[in-house]
Amino acid sequence: MPLYEFQCQKCNETFTKKMSISEMEKTKVRCPKCKSQKVKKVISGFYSITSKKS
Repeated sequence: MPLYEFQCQKCNETFTKKMSISEMEKTKVRCPKCKSQKVKKVISGFYSITSKKS
């Protein structure tokens, strides 16, 4: 399941939230600190864990 990073426009808190892609499209994300819905998604890198050795 993807991990998304957000930043609150009201209190400037940066936080992450784990949710499915379909959940991301439907859910209104709230800041855990001030409960505001004025949040924007932050573009961040990602990594993948696999069982194969390279």
